[in-house]
Amino acid sequence: MKPAISIIVPIYNMEAYLARCLDSLMKQTLNNIEIIAVNDGSTDNSLGILEKYAGKDKRIKIINQPNSGVSAARNKGIQKAVGKFIGFVDPDDWVDRNMYESLLAQAMENNAEVVMCSYLREFGTHSKAKVFDVPERVIYTGDEVNEKVVRRLIGPLKEEVRNPELLDAWGTVWSKLYRADLVKTNGVLFTDLQIIGTNEDSLFNIQVLYHANTFVFINEPYYHYWRVNAASVTSGYKPNLMEQWLNLYRLIEQFLEEKKLQEPYYTALNNRKCMNIMGLGLNTISQNHQSSALIKIKKLKAIVNHDQMKRSFQELELSSFPIAWRTFYFCAKIRSAIGLYFLLNGMDGFRKLIR
Repeated sequence: MKPAISIIVPIYNMEAYLARCLDSLMKQTLNNIEIIAVNDGSTDNSLGILEKYAGKDKRIKIINQPNSGVSAARNKGIQKAVGKFIGFVDPDDWVDRNMYESLLAQAMENNAEVVMCSYLREFGTHSKAKVFDVPERVIYTGDEVNEKVVRRLIGPLKEEVRNPELLDAWGTVWSKLYRADLVKTNGVLFTDLQIIGTNEDSLFNIQVLYHANTFVFINEPYYHYWRVNAASVTSGYKPNLMEQWLNLYRLIEQFLEEKKLQEPYYTALNNRKCMNIMGLGLNTISQNHQSSALIKIKKLKAIVNHDQMKRSFQELELSSFPIAWRTFYFCAKIRSAIGLYFLLNGMDGFRKLIR
């Protein structure tokens, strides 16, 4: 029987976490699933763990490929998926037992191509819910999907800028269920992180949801996002992040041009560029960046003086930001690299404290 859902798990050197992830998928209350485990050239015992689990559960399908990155691994999973719907789970995360049964029920009830849930951030010693300030269930149809969801994925507007750390909370792929033909018919694939650095999830979702007629959000945290893994692709210093994010912005701009999308999409993208100064800054001052404070300040100065960043900050409206964030983005707007350096160091310490 054809599976209702194909769950794609991209795996690279995850022996410490993989069993926990697979256990949560095998225990799903929805039995009619396939688990596509894409071993992306792991050099640890990840493949051995996969083979052990596959021997116990025929729903686990192992695909081996040379190390090509998380985007290539997910793309291979999409190619091999035969389920009516597709889900994604990262191998250091896990899901509640009823996640996929619940998401599938919403998809069937509302004839939705994409269903999303909220999630918990797991820090080892405690959990913290990602708060979405929306009702228990939200349904968007027709043009609303572009106006409310695609536009939000591109960037925030007005009061949405109040919490920059929510910038990409809607963009995760592992919190969603997709109708497979929506993805495959439109030929949507993940972009290589070597090109765009991060945000492959958000870019994928922008391209998929543009073609969706119905989107459902369920304000239930079914997914558990592990924040302790130092080997995660989101950790560490990325020396080329500025250039990679410029590529990301260029791809989004090309998408807007191709689809003939006008305002407020361009303002949303401009706000994304400005708010990303926080990510660029934290990357620059990272402890994994083995340079002096003076070198880091010079790099911050180069970022805020980049022509595209200067133009974006000229258009940024600061009035909707809370006072603390207004101060931070004002420093970026006036291109104060020293001010940004000290604010970023304070912010980094605060982020570690609240974990």
